[in-house]
Amino acid sequence: VFNVRRKNALHDAVKAVRKEGASANQELLSAAFKAIDKAAKSNVISKNTAARKKSRLAKALARASK
Repeated sequence: VFNVRRKNALHDAVKAVRKEGASANQELLSAAFKAIDKAAKSNVISKNTAARKKSRLAKALARASK
């Protein structure tokens, strides 16, 4: 139950940042990073997957803000 909740929080946070696109503010990004880190800490996702998700999210925002 807790892993599902953690994974849903991760998915929702990432989805919110991607939806906002270039207008996503620092609070949304940090919330997404926090959800990713918490999911990795509780072994819902591996630490390499967490790093990949964070990297791709930051890269997507950089592309969108150009």
